[in-house]
Amino acid sequence: MNQQNINEHNWDALIKHDRVHQKLYTDPTIFAEEMTKIFGMTWVYLAHESEVPNVNDYKTGYLGSRPIIVVRDRNDEFRVLFNRCTHRGATVCRDDRGSAKVFTCPYHGWNFKNNGELAGVPWPKAYGDDFDTSEWGLKQARVESYRGFIFGTLNLNAPSLVDYLGPARELLDQWLDRYDGKKLVVGNAHRMIYKGNWKLTYDNAADGYHVSFSHRSLFETAGRMGEDKDMSYFAESPDYGPMVVQYLGNGHTFIDQRPNYKNSGDFWKQQRPQPGREVYEEMIRERYQEQADALLDQAIGAQMNLNIFPNLCLIGNQIQVIQPYAVDKTELTWYSTTVDGLPEEINMLRMRTQEDFPAFGEPDDMTNFEECHLGLTIPEVEWVHTGRGLGIPDRQTVDERGVVSGPVTDELHIRNYYQEWKRLMGQPSLKTLCENVKGGVSSV
Repeated sequence: MNQQNINEHNWDALIKHDRVHQKLYTDPTIFAEEMTKIFGMTWVYLAHESEVPNVNDYKTGYLGSRPIIVVRDRNDEFRVLFNRCTHRGATVCRDDRGSAKVFTCPYHGWNFKNNGELAGVPWPKAYGDDFDTSEWGLKQARVESYRGFIFGTLNLNAPSLVDYLGPARELLDQWLDRYDGKKLVVGNAHRMIYKGNWKLTYDNAADGYHVSFSHRSLFETAGRMGEDKDMSYFAESPDYGPMVVQYLGNGHTFIDQRPNYKNSGDFWKQQRPQPGREVYEEMIRERYQEQADALLDQAIGAQMNLNIFPNLCLIGNQIQVIQPYAVDKTELTWYSTTVDGLPEEINMLRMRTQEDFPAFGEPDDMTNFEECHLGLTIPEVEWVHTGRGLGIPDRQTVDERGVVSGPVTDELHIRNYYQEWKRLMGQPSLKTLCENVKGGVSSV
């Protein structure tokens, strides 16, 4: 993509107060710019500390479209290394996870310490006196971690991660503090790919409008068992119920379902049927007596949908990561979580929860994403409507932090995060910032 094509986009013309243009989802030049302006200039979620628990442990992945290695180096510091040999460009690590003090490129044998430094090259006498090994280490991104969540950015001028999270940090704390200081552990994952743009997922992540229509099969499953279960309250006049959707700033969004739950044990009572549920519940109640309700509630998701722009969604007790590959190809990864210190039976039930919505609800959403993307390829129908709840007196509130709140079915989350998207896309090219890390390690 050349600079002329970038300058042709008039973001104010493509993003209106009540609509956005279909090109934002279908134009490959816009997608390419997003990989630089959005997934380069913001803090992007990369991994959880429990996935790299020991010194020298690593996990490979992506920062936007860039292959990376997240590693806990020999000094117990987190690094985000570009998975790209500085010799001829081959990836130096080709395993998903592992432990390594040194990464050796399989192509020509250049090897790198896990802090990024070039350790050596085969037959070094063939290189002249001006060959400076300090110049040819693995290039790195800036990295920060908050309560186990590891983020990276290429923007050396970005605010601290804590400042970037803003009001979302308090909600992330609430999501974690359910476990009274016990350690969250990220486990195995469901991986799904759909033919559509990554923003279709982010639009949907705080959408309380679609639930009673898109996920009707889940309601019917519970109904066949004579039970009124989780999410059924989305079908009961949600415009006037206690749930809210919020825009938190910096692109972050939130749905709060917790007002539907009043007492200890209510989370558990609303859970849909699971294999082995009755047996485990009986064991837990017999063993833990008066603590049983509180423990069973911790087997169930927090009833919070917290979305950290641009790629992290905390849904229930799972971690969902959005990975864009192309303008019309996106991978969604749902990571299960357990909690060190909770009874084994509770963690078993958490794993059963992992089999619930990702297996039976997310396919509904992904079908909609693909059908939306297909419809959006029609160039003659230009606009996507985002105006639900707009212009109605007293429907939305703004608090002293700038957090915007409204009924859970409103589309305020889309309207507001697109303003942050527009701001980022209007920034200068990231190229000058990338050049600051040309010699090796970026400073924090």
